[in-house]
Amino acid sequence: MEESYKNHLYVLILCGGGGTRLWPRSRRKTPKQFLTDFFGKETLFSQTVERARWLTSDDKIFVITNSDYVDEVLAQGKVISPRNIIAEPKAKNTAMAMGVGAAYIRAVDPQAIILNFASDAAIGDKEVFVDQMLLAAKTAAQGDFLVTVGIQPTFPHTGLGYIEAGERTGGEAVFKVTSFKEKPDLETAKKFVESGNYYWNANLYVWSATSVWGAFEKYAPGIHKYLEQITEAIDKENEKEVLDKSYEEVESVAVDYAISEKAENLLLVPATFAWSDVGDWKVTYDLSLKDKDNNVIQIFGEKGQHLGFDTQDCLVETENRLVATVGVSDLIIIETDDATLVCHKDKAQDVKKIVTELKEKGKEEFL
Repeated sequence: MEESYKNHLYVLILCGGGGTRLWPRSRRKTPKQFLTDFFGKETLFSQTVERARWLTSDDKIFVITNSDYVDEVLAQGKVISPRNIIAEPKAKNTAMAMGVGAAYIRAVDPQAIILNFASDAAIGDKEVFVDQMLLAAKTAAQGDFLVTVGIQPTFPHTGLGYIEAGERTGGEAVFKVTSFKEKPDLETAKKFVESGNYYWNANLYVWSATSVWGAFEKYAPGIHKYLEQITEAIDKENEKEVLDKSYEEVESVAVDYAISEKAENLLLVPATFAWSDVGDWKVTYDLSLKDKDNNVIQIFGEKGQHLGFDTQDCLVETENRLVATVGVSDLIIIETDDATLVCHKDKAQDVKKIVTELKEKGKEEFL
């Protein structure tokens, strides 16, 4: 088969999310993708950049990020050209981020095949990852298709949406998408996993610049209007002004709602590589090495210490203080300079409620 699509492979790294479920370590100034020693020695963002390099050349890696994070992106992503960093004036969710990223890449190469990567996922199995992403790219290059790479679920995750696979489209492992499902309750998630027909929605989208542009025009004309204006302004004096105005006015909506749930040309490539969104503290616990009591104890800083008696199945992180535990189990305890979280593991998804409450009370110093 014609392999010319490989000459037009681009990676767009989405680097905006704040990781509110990982408070108090993940903050506005240092969201989880930029944290060192959080999930390996390299930050999640640095790992994502390296992953992009498995698939394409440095000049074809783009990053779309909050304007506040540009310096950090430059510091951690040294191989990325400053010209390839797109600064969003404010967060307007994944539809706008992916659309604007596509606009900038399309301006460079109208034949581009774009692989959209989140900056805060942990991924293993390099060879499998590369093979399955190339299959998605090849599929996207074969016609007017939007391709999503769905993750084979390993447990009934209630913090992710699910994609239902339909019939196989040909000889390779590519399927039509039957439906998207919202984040389910535990019982529904168990049924999804048991069926073998559902995949985690990881927002791993692959599409040609042409196909995604047409999808925005057809399914999200309100966003497409601004994408056209931004395209016209690229590399012109009014570029920042147009970006600022567009982001002020455009609706904030996820790409799933804007396009995926409406599109009739959506295909699924099932993924079998190791993947985690590292989305909350329970997931962090599950993925970490445990001691003889099934605890995960992580010490950051010179003063951090832990002393435990009759303590099982806990995650304890401390930076500056002695954390002592007696007769406890299934707890998450995260100590930082100015805040300490104590949470049952089963309630890890609810940590975001604390962040919401802090916002409502104007406690900006803790965000």
